[in-house]
Amino acid sequence: MKTKKFVSALLASAVALSLVAGCGGGDKKKADEKKPAAAAGAVKVGVFLPLTGDNAAGGELELRGIKLANKLHPEINGKKIELVIADNKSDKAESANVVARLIEKDKVKVILGSYGSSLSMAAGNIVKDSKVPAIGTSCTNPQVTKGNEYYFRACFIDPFQGTVMANYAFKKGAKKVAIVQEVSNDYSVGLAKFFKEAFEKLAGPGSVVDIANYQTGDKDFTAQLTNLKAKNPDAVFAPGNFTESALLVKQARQLGIKVPFMGGDTWETQDFVNVGGKDVDGVTFSSAFDSTKAATPEAKAFLDAYAKEYKGEQPGGLTALAYDSYLIALNAMKTAGVEDSKKIRDAIASTKDLETTTGKTTLNADGDPIKSAVIKTVKDGKFTYIDMVNPGDLKAK
Repeated sequence: MKTKKFVSALLASAVALSLVAGCGGGDKKKADEKKPAAAAGAVKVGVFLPLTGDNAAGGELELRGIKLANKLHPEINGKKIELVIADNKSDKAESANVVARLIEKDKVKVILGSYGSSLSMAAGNIVKDSKVPAIGTSCTNPQVTKGNEYYFRACFIDPFQGTVMANYAFKKGAKKVAIVQEVSNDYSVGLAKFFKEAFEKLAGPGSVVDIANYQTGDKDFTAQLTNLKAKNPDAVFAPGNFTESALLVKQARQLGIKVPFMGGDTWETQDFVNVGGKDVDGVTFSSAFDSTKAATPEAKAFLDAYAKEYKGEQPGGLTALAYDSYLIALNAMKTAGVEDSKKIRDAIASTKDLETTTGKTTLNADGDPIKSAVIKTVKDGKFTYIDMVNPGDLKAK
């Protein structure tokens, strides 16, 4: 009986070993050749961005910035920094899932991302409950960091961005404006709200003559634009995702609406120009960075590296901010070490006068930086600098 049991055990072991060999032998070797092994003792930094789905163009631009920063600053305290990159697929539920996976499975010490305020907010409770700090790249809605001591960001926030564009519209002679917002997008709704509040302070009650809504993924804006045209605004503020925004402007021009269109920082993607074509020439939007105005040594290093990596292209605000989010994390780990996420969180919160591509970065009590905005236009299919607005410029008015 014992002999039979022993033989059975051997057979079971042999079968198990053959299955392992079949699943992992030669195939595993090939897989390992494709996937580089993690460096021994590497410090893992999580990255979650929309690399597929509606927001993929923005996510790809930000991934460029993070990868460049990692290329120029690949080590911390003698240890290699390994980027663990996750695609949140432009989906809120997936954002929460991939951040949980980065923390629980990959054991990252800090997380960078995401493009898109809704996507960042979806992961907010995960980082807060896990006590692993996250640094937003271009998520400008105030709610990303409000009440969450583990979420920070590299970008300015929408109350400032909305006020910048409201002031610009009023300065250019607009006395009444219309707003078109992407109601399924927290970024769009928040930015539209702050623009409205700021513009009404400048032009008076009733100066926002129409607020039109659409959903993410919509392609026909005829109804909203026909109603808007009847209100005869002097300008239109339409913050939203780059694809829908470009289609909106394009259809407005086809309907004979010639007034200026304005938007936010999401418009600074090549997809916006590709979809909108010549119809988006002349639009204006806010950004965080312009290569012709880059002033810090870190900005120069960033621009030189970008020029080598992406010949003939100029980086915009999304790429620069993502680069800066890496620098904020790097600086914190230099101070706090790489083992304790709570200490890294405290060091991030203490960020002061850190040299980044977009100037010197200091984080306030909410984890938000106070920094300038750049106003750009599309001219002959290129993103072109118009002006820079400092926070103090608005306070003086």
